Amino acid sequence: MTLKTNTMKKTLVLIAAAVGLAVAASPALAAGGAKHPRSGGFTFEGPFGSFDQGQLQRGYKVYREVCSACHSMNLMHFRTLAEPGGPFYDSHQESAASNRFVKALAAEVQVPDIDSETGEAIMRDGTAADRFPNPYPNATAAAAGNGGAAPPDLSVMAKARHDGANYIYSLLSGYEAAPAGLQIRPGQNYNPYMAGDLTPFWTGQGHAPEGGFIAMAAPLSNGQVTYDDGTAQTVDQYSKDVAAYIAWASDPKQVQRKQAGVGVMIFLFLFAGITYLSYRRIWKGVAH
Repeated sequence: MTLKTNTMKKTLVLIAAAVGLAVAASPALAAGGAKHPRSGGFTFEGPFGSFDQGQLQRGYKVYREVCSACHSMNLMHFRTLAEPGGPFYDSHQESAASNRFVKALAAEVQVPDIDSETGEAIMRDGTAADRFPNPYPNATAAAAGNGGAAPPDLSVMAKARHDGANYIYSLLSGYEAAPAGLQIRPGQNYNPYMAGDLTPFWTGQGHAPEGGFIAMAAPLSNGQVTYDDGTAQTVDQYSKDVAAYIAWASDPKQVQRKQAGVGVMIFLFLFAGITYLSYRRIWKGVAH
């Protein structure tokens, strides 16, 4: 009995300590924070949403010409671009790997390989089966080339951040000049949509501004990427398109899963109706 009592006391002490730490930390958490992401008005939002293939193609172009210089997508293969729902899917293709657009895009990059005859390391043209090339050989080189902060992999970035696509869109298009009174360290940039606590660096009046520091400078500028379909070539549009592309890359089967879910819900609704009618017929006139 004494052993159980001691165990309960220890448990209560641990719970009280945890609550105390949470209460003590709450002011610090409240001091930080970022602006709520703006809506990008994406077509794939909601249970019946789907991706705009033209937007995905533009988003891939922005990633390829701008983002891929620093950010990897280690989980993406070129053939995935031509799978159903992807930016270069063609209903007439024999397979994703045979898609002519994907084969041409893959051939534009060089990937490391091993010579099958000599065993030496070589570089060759990419194929549809290859992963996207990494801009750096390792994380140490990535950090060294970016002021000590290695750029994160973007393969599942939209799923790794709350309100993924809207967050990415807001972050990329939301760079602002730092408010007067905010001390910025060398190599850092202010962004109101970046999570953080600026209180220690705030010397102005009132509360510290929303947002945080980010090592990446504003990567986009108007007219930076050429669109062939007449879409506006602005930072806002670039940000929306690449955010949509990263959202698709983070979950390429999203639309198919939604469609399957709708089919399942319809089946369950019909099954429930049949079950109810059967119940009424079987127990009709039976007192219970």
